[in-house]
Amino acid sequence: MDGIYFDNAATSFPKAEGVGRAVCRMLETGAFNVGRGGYEGAYALSEQVLDTRARIGRLFSAPQDAGVCFTSGVTQSVNQFLKGLLRPGDHVIVSSVEHNAVMRPLRTLRQAGVSVGVSLCAPDGTLDPARVRALFRPNTKAVFCTHASNVCGTVLPVGEIGRMCRERGVFFAVDAAQTAGVIPVDMQDMRIDFLAFSGHKGLRGPQGVGGFVISRPLAAQMTPLIEGGTGSHSDSEAQPDFVPDKFESGTLPLPAIIGLRQALTVLEKDGMEAGYRREMELTARFLDGLAQIPQAHVAGIGNPSRLSERLGVVSVDFSPLDNALVAFALEQEGGVMTRVGLHCAPRAHKTLGTFPQGTVRFSFGPSNTLQEVNRCLQSIQSIIEKGRPDYGRQES
Repeated sequence: MDGIYFDNAATSFPKAEGVGRAVCRMLETGAFNVGRGGYEGAYALSEQVLDTRARIGRLFSAPQDAGVCFTSGVTQSVNQFLKGLLRPGDHVIVSSVEHNAVMRPLRTLRQAGVSVGVSLCAPDGTLDPARVRALFRPNTKAVFCTHASNVCGTVLPVGEIGRMCRERGVFFAVDAAQTAGVIPVDMQDMRIDFLAFSGHKGLRGPQGVGGFVISRPLAAQMTPLIEGGTGSHSDSEAQPDFVPDKFESGTLPLPAIIGLRQALTVLEKDGMEAGYRREMELTARFLDGLAQIPQAHVAGIGNPSRLSERLGVVSVDFSPLDNALVAFALEQEGGVMTRVGLHCAPRAHKTLGTFPQGTVRFSFGPSNTLQEVNRCLQSIQSIIEKGRPDYGRQES
């Protein structure tokens, strides 16, 4: 691919080795259905799906009796948790850097009588657990928290929050969209009852599949958003009450699941540590370079000495230049692909002080290089020195 891909927080590229081939092979040689077909090919595919669930459980150190359910992605998973659990009169606590996948469903639930407490993060995106503790009420039913901000990469203290929730008998849910496959997530140690994951970001699988890992006590209390055919208990019109069937009506996204299985196989073989070290090396170099550009204002944690508190997701505000024009010029002049705007997280940008102008977000993956980071910094410096983005017009 020509150009420099720095948009891994939106979706990883390139995907893990063999993902495309695994999807293609399934579609061309055995595009069957599971839980329906009564023949050898369908049974073999079912075994691969079960294996994928097992790999997900191992990755997140899930309790032995936890269920792994597939969805289209984190957004559907989050909606299932919030709308499937909360009822009028319930209270839920969230952080102030949550994605709209959380805040939009909560807006609807508020209108239905659910109360929401927002724990304010600091301007660098960090969260003091004491702020969460202060919001608990007798009717608090759950706490929902992103593991790391999709805007600035700051990692939140989910372990401390989880233990706080367990002491109070409150369900704890975590959005691991940015951390799954990047840094370790241990559901048992962090006391997580519900973990939403994306298959196409840090796990480096295909788009179209994600899911959630759910504890048995929570699954018993949560109602499914979608009901229908599951391939099980077909003699009854009642929705099955066991996991995963309770939350998996309809045909699963099988090609994407098979691709995810291949990505998980690669991750188990290679581990996360080398990829994480690479991303942090790139982040440190990028932050060092940005520190030499006065017009580049890093949202969140900008000090390279605090790398352990963040991921390789760096948002930059180039005001008074138009951030959208800077992003356009970066691609035109340097071939650098980024994401500009509010990143579906306006509340996070308000917390970080970058609302309404937004930021240009640079997010690194294990395939990126220091040479690419240096080229990007040179392009930023060139655009800044011109005082305005140049769209590559040819002078007559």
